[in-house]
Amino acid sequence: MSTLTATGLRTGVLPRWGLAGAAAGAVAVTVALFALTPFQGTVDFIVVAAVLMVAAVSVTSWAVEGRRRAKDRLATSAALCFLALTLTPLVFVIGYTVKEGIKRFNGNFLTHSMAGVGPISSGGGVYHAIIGTLEQVLVASAIAVPLGLLVSIYVTEYAGGMLATSIRFLIDVMTGIPSIVAGLFVLAFWVLALGQGFSGFAGGLALAILELPIVVRSAEEMIKLVPASLREASYALGVAKWKTIVRIVLPTAASGITTGIMLAIARVIGETAPVLLVVGNNDFIHTNPFNGPQSSLPLFVFEGAGSSSAFDVQRAWAAALTLVLIVVVLYVAARVLTRRNALNGR
Repeated sequence: MSTLTATGLRTGVLPRWGLAGAAAGAVAVTVALFALTPFQGTVDFIVVAAVLMVAAVSVTSWAVEGRRRAKDRLATSAALCFLALTLTPLVFVIGYTVKEGIKRFNGNFLTHSMAGVGPISSGGGVYHAIIGTLEQVLVASAIAVPLGLLVSIYVTEYAGGMLATSIRFLIDVMTGIPSIVAGLFVLAFWVLALGQGFSGFAGGLALAILELPIVVRSAEEMIKLVPASLREASYALGVAKWKTIVRIVLPTAASGITTGIMLAIARVIGETAPVLLVVGNNDFIHTNPFNGPQSSLPLFVFEGAGSSSAFDVQRAWAAALTLVLIVVVLYVAARVLTRRNALNGR
């Protein structure tokens, strides 16, 4: 029986060239539509082609393989299509950032500050903003990560009933706090009420408020995934509960916890509103986050992008590319460190 026929209880199997042909036909139809109709734009082309491709594959599969197999291909194709459509804006944003930022991105840009550089000057760099961003994120992580892990351990291993529910409700509320509200809180309490002034530490406090709920929720879910049999085996050997948590539970969930922490850092490292409110601005290299205004990469990008100077706009794109690269380096380093610790623990 041919692979393109279906009779009785035996159904045909759609060959690979059939799927490729259906996809090629969908693309050809999309090209014709865009040539004969007012449709235009790269994103529109991708969306229309993806929808037609899913429809073509499903119809072809229905005709050759039957209804059940067609439904399976429809679900699979739709899932892949939605995944591609979800990633498309991210790819375009990153691609455009790399395209514009690479024009100004060089060693001189990374090793010099904006001290004494005017808006009509092509010199200057982002070194002072890199220092500010790293120090502010380090302060935020030093506050949010230990506290978040302690809260997640307490909620999953010790607390119960209304107390655990109340803590989870508070964390969920904190997750929805707009970043500017966290900045306003630190501005009103730390900067104005206590008179501490603008500083990198104030920015770290605001970022810690935003980072804490993400760390708590991600760590809590990872700790819940640790099999109860591991805990019971440890208890059966007479190991104390806190030692079981430290030596069994946390190492087992380390990979997921690390991923959650990196997501939290990636969430706050690009925040502009809190930094704009409580950190101030400083074009000079300032390495003390506890005294005096600092700069940061998000603030540098915000001010440069809104400038009328073409040089400021170029520096803003290069700073945005620098921020993306820092996030990538931090994530890769954390994953490598976690994997190495896991291999050493075996």
